[in-house]
This record gives sequence, C-alpha cells and structure tokens, in this order.
Amino acid sequence: MNKKLLFLHTNYRVTTTLWVVVMLVLSACTSSIESEATINQPRDSMAVMKSYDVTTLVSDSGITRYRVHAKEWLVFDKVKNPCWDFPYGIHLEQFDKNYHVYSEVTSKKAVYYVNAEEWVLSDSVVAVNRDGEIFETDELIIIQDKDLIYTNKAVKITQAERIITGVGMRANHRLTRYTIEKTQGIITIDEDETPSDSIVYE
Repeated sequence: MNKKLLFLHTNYRVTTTLWVVVMLVLSACTSSIESEATINQPRDSMAVMKSYDVTTLVSDSGITRYRVHAKEWLVFDKVKNPCWDFPYGIHLEQFDKNYHVYSEVTSKKAVYYVNAEEWVLSDSVVAVNRDGEIFETDELIIIQDKDLIYTNKAVKITQAERIITGVGMRANHRLTRYTIEKTQGIITIDEDETPSDSIVYE
C-alpha cells in the first residue's frame, strides 16, 4: 500500500466492493449511514455517503494512525477535489507504533482532501501533545505523507510555565518539534520576556 488510507479505493469509484469495504469499516462504529445518491441529482455535486456519530480507525500504509470521532461525515468522490467533509467538527487522535495516543486535535470544522492526503482543520482548533502543551489557532493543516503540521494563522501555545503567542507555525506530527514564525508575546510565571522574531522548540 502506497501511503493510502485503509478504506480508500484507488479511484474512489462507487462500486459494490467499495460499499462493502466502507460498510465493514463503519458498521461497528456508526449509528447511522445513508446514501445521498438520487436519480435526479448530479453526481459531481453531491455526497455519495453521509454518516452520523462516527467513531472509526484510519490506517496509513497498513498501520493504524488515527482515531476519528465526528457527528457527521460526508464523502464527496466526484467533485474536482474529492474529499471527506466534517461540517460539525472532528476529534482526531494520532497513535504511535504502540497504539499510544501522542497527540489530539479538535476543531469545529474539518475537511480531508483525498488526493492531496491533507487534513484542513478550521474554527477553534485545539491540539494537545504528549507533554500537555496546548496549541490553539483558527486553522491547522496536517500533511499526511510528510511529517508536517502547519498554520499561517495566529497561534497560542500554552506550556507548563509560560504562554506564547505568534503568527505562523511549523511542527512535526507529534507536535514535539515546532517553530513559531513570528512571535508576538511571551508570558511567564515569574517575569515577562522580550519576544524575538521566531522561536524554535525541539
């Protein structure tokens, strides 16, 4: 398998086989699944599948990488940019090789772009790494086939002893190494510090 999610068909065609795969993945974790296909609707503008109250595991290259929780999941396979849409937000947990959760992300909206293998989380995004550091921003992009998470928006990072605010951030998937591109302020418990243009943490 070449960096594709477990239940993605190569061309993402709606075939009997694909539906069986999707149903097997979701049957134990979804309270409701319905097809949006109707005779009168154009296939290039509608969701081929709508699921409610989803909790499912997502594999990448045969390894379980994520656990996804969502109130609603829409699958668009014939639009110009095939995607999964989570209009009411998402809770995404990322696993290490021992299936321990090393980071969690929640947002009020989310879209996964199938061909680009890219998650775009938006609106009140909050991420937490294994050290308990909290990252808050309005948009967070996860590049699945690279060890990269980034935002060009304002970001607030709450650490054990200080709070850092800035604009723009680049990080690894674990959120343990990150660069704040434009630091705007640092508040510590004991004293204020003068911000520099950028801060790198490893």
